[in-house]
Amino acid sequence: MSEANAENKDVVTRENSEVQKQQESEIVLRAPVDIYENAEGITLLADMPGVNKDSLSLQVDKDSLIVEGEARIDMPEGMEALYADVRSTRYQRSFALSGELETDRIEASLKDGVLRVHIPKRAEARPRKIEIHTG
Repeated sequence: MSEANAENKDVVTRENSEVQKQQESEIVLRAPVDIYENAEGITLLADMPGVNKDSLSLQVDKDSLIVEGEARIDMPEGMEALYADVRSTRYQRSFALSGELETDRIEASLKDGVLRVHIPKRAEARPRKIEIHTG
């Protein structure tokens, strides 16, 4: 193989390696989510193992709820992983929000890798009992 061909092969290999690294870094995990609704509002439970409060972001943008988190995998000091089934540690999900929800009163908590988000319904959207008068 000529020197020019070997140089070109090295450049292509290096570029392919960089493209592969970029594609791997763009892989996003979709956290499994359970959604429950009752008369008071909606509750989302998202499984996000390895994510802590500092690496979690919850945002409302117009009529969307955006959940993002970065899992941290701690290794014992002096050790490094030789192999890992995990291809990405970045979670991202978005949800369309109904106009009947009070997005300014969202409550969120994180415990044991489960994110709990409660979004209350507006008072006018909640069922109410109507009193009947006798006459």
